[in-house]
Amino acid sequence: MRIAVLDDYQQAFATMAAFPRLADHEVVVFTDTIKEPVALAERLQGFDAVLLTQQRTLLTRATIERLDRLRLVAQTGRLTSHIDLVACSERGITVCGSPTGPSIPTMELTWALILASCRHIPEEAASIKAGRWQTTVGTGLSGKTLGVYAYGRIGSMVAKVGQAFGMRVWCWGRGASLEAAKADGFEAAPSREAFFAESDVVTLHLPLKPETRGIVKLDDLQRMQPDALLVNTSRGPLINQDDLVTALKAGRPGRAAIDVYDDEPITNPASQPLLALPNVLCTPHLGYVERGNYEKLYGGTVDAILAFAAGSPINVAKPT
Repeated sequence: MRIAVLDDYQQAFATMAAFPRLADHEVVVFTDTIKEPVALAERLQGFDAVLLTQQRTLLTRATIERLDRLRLVAQTGRLTSHIDLVACSERGITVCGSPTGPSIPTMELTWALILASCRHIPEEAASIKAGRWQTTVGTGLSGKTLGVYAYGRIGSMVAKVGQAFGMRVWCWGRGASLEAAKADGFEAAPSREAFFAESDVVTLHLPLKPETRGIVKLDDLQRMQPDALLVNTSRGPLINQDDLVTALKAGRPGRAAIDVYDDEPITNPASQPLLALPNVLCTPHLGYVERGNYEKLYGGTVDAILAFAAGSPINVAKPT
């Protein structure tokens, strides 16, 4: 088969342990992103399979209907909301995911952002290179309140690390989420208002669904304290971007650490107003970008490609 690998920003796929297993196939790696559907279809002409890295590329009907040769879409992980499964089914295109494990890398990055923000590590690293010594006073975590919005797979790990730091940890979310938190010995905030108003750090760990898009409102942000930190390593659209910018400019919350955005990748810094704010630490969606996790994701995707080539597809995603 002729296989297109999309959005391999770091040219990592060829360094993975699973890559040599595709030696009998032609693999073409693209390191940039094409979003316009017709242009994307032009890029994918002549390919039998496409490997999608996470949700970096939307595969819409406008693209799919122009791909007469495509037979397989192999997706790292199981999320397929960015793929038009109905259009794929109509065209006889098989969509296969790959297994995912505990999201430890995202939990680790969440804490890296919290620590870097509270101790002003990026600013101090830049200052010492410029010949300045100790320009800020950091904020410790012990005794502070950590608010975990959604006690799920990642949120539960974040909460336990917060507890190890000596923080008071409480949670907010849907009923089942709060019951799980309480079962593990964590406190449920008495109200949404108290959760945002009294947390020193609020970290979001919700999946992006129609019902969670924009779930954090301007009112929620404006309740946060001037010395509070908001962290988002989940998905950008959980918060309306204009609301977040407005709140940060007003100083409530006082700081944010953001790893995810409405429109990715960001190749024009001027297009993202968060990058211009001095009280925001921005990173380029690094939550899952860790070698061990890549090995697992790409390895599972190669398994799916080879199973399809052998006539026995695995982890097949079908329209609901």
